[in-house]
Amino acid sequence: MMEGSDQEEASSLETTAANLKRAVQYWLDKSTIHIFPRWALFVFVLFVFFLRIYLIQGYFIVAYGLGIFLLNNFIAFLSPLEDPNDDGPGLPSSAKEGKEFRPFARRLPEFKFWMACTRGAATSLVMTFFSVFDVPVFWPILLMYFGVFFFMTMKRQIAHMYKHKYVPISFGKHKYKDAGVEHGEYG
Repeated sequence: MMEGSDQEEASSLETTAANLKRAVQYWLDKSTIHIFPRWALFVFVLFVFFLRIYLIQGYFIVAYGLGIFLLNNFIAFLSPLEDPNDDGPGLPSSAKEGKEFRPFARRLPEFKFWMACTRGAATSLVMTFFSVFDVPVFWPILLMYFGVFFFMTMKRQIAHMYKHKYVPISFGKHKYKDAGVEHGEYG
């Protein structure tokens, strides 16, 4: 009798976990088109995290780790999917290489970038509730080191963008003044 109830509990737990995953995925799928509210949620979680860091005056190593994680994701977001440094121009040797040229494809798409950043900020916020992560460090040195690391990394990324002539940020299609409006004798 005991074995049957254990299997029923495990089956019930698996069903509940599957239903929870399905619900989370449903809401994530619904949120893909709502860019501003998603990033507002990230900024809110980040604000709560930094407010907690400020009020507690601890967990600076967690904040440093979050900063490095966010910088790594930002670099991946700015980088192209196919690095122009790999090979020079040549004839395609497979169907994959012969596909139509696309101007810019990101290594990390915007939604996955948001998801990783939000998960990282939320995880860092949860870490501030456990004293094991409050490692005593001299925070000004961490801040200075992060500033130097950020400057050097962004300088290298901008030089790469300049060298290969790509701009990873676009604001949609261009809207021309008087588009579709005819001027002249027949307009």
